[in-house]
Amino acid sequence: MNEAPRITGVLSPVVTPFKADLAPDPERFVRQCRWLLSQNVGLAVFGTNSEANSLSVDEKLELLDRLVGSGLDPARMMPGTGHCALPDSVRLTAHAVKLGCGGVLMLPPFYYKGVSDEGLYRSFAEIIERVGESRLRVYLYHIPPVAQVPITLGLVERLLKAYPAQIAGMKDSGGDWKNTQAFLDAFARGGFDVFPGAETFLLQGMRHGGAGCISATANVNPAAIARLYDTWQAADADAQQKRLDEIRGTFAKFPMIPALKAAVAHYGGDAGWSTVRPPLVALTSEQSRALVTELDQRKFTMPGLRA
Repeated sequence: MNEAPRITGVLSPVVTPFKADLAPDPERFVRQCRWLLSQNVGLAVFGTNSEANSLSVDEKLELLDRLVGSGLDPARMMPGTGHCALPDSVRLTAHAVKLGCGGVLMLPPFYYKGVSDEGLYRSFAEIIERVGESRLRVYLYHIPPVAQVPITLGLVERLLKAYPAQIAGMKDSGGDWKNTQAFLDAFARGGFDVFPGAETFLLQGMRHGGAGCISATANVNPAAIARLYDTWQAADADAQQKRLDEIRGTFAKFPMIPALKAAVAHYGGDAGWSTVRPPLVALTSEQSRALVTELDQRKFTMPGLRA
């Protein structure tokens, strides 16, 4: 479909650290992203688990500049750039392309519900036209449990016909394997990269032509998820998948974003990581202890995280 380098593998929607005054903490952010890259995981910054819709466009621009300015490879970044306001999407998308990001992960405008594929097509098309960059690679973000605005097969087909070089793939966070498989069956052979939105479907996805996964728990279990991506044809692949599911299941017993941050705080020895922006609320002390106790029982570690 296009000859540009593809983003494949495992990506983390990187959790965003905040200072005590709730301002983003660029130093912690750079350190966390550097660690994730060292674990063979790419950076889907400003995703759902990044508290992206609690960040302003200016805050995202500054954080992205800090990452690239710190020497992290922008080709391994897929920042979330979809906003409800068209100019915001255009501004952040254009900046990501200017910095050399490998792609952008784009939510549909999600405030208005029940919108048509025609309306969504016009929205994505307008962003692509206004950015006006041949280097732009858009990964559509299907997350109906949150956005309640789905990405349909028909919409993807129409966008691919109009913008075959710019529409590069999608993240499917619907949690329905049949839907993910339908997109794989329809488009994967044409070079449209489909990423399941959790490592729960990583092995199934790879066996059906998937590109990897973009997963919340890649924030905390990156190396193990990346290993399954690299060795999905190995004899122990099913055992690896089972282990990944057990770790994810532990985190899923708690509110996901606060739990991810609590784990980073504990295993990284940095209590400041527990801070979330309202309306989210950090885990209680009892919840944090319960999370760490179960993770320790499962012999879970985050090697190399602690400075």
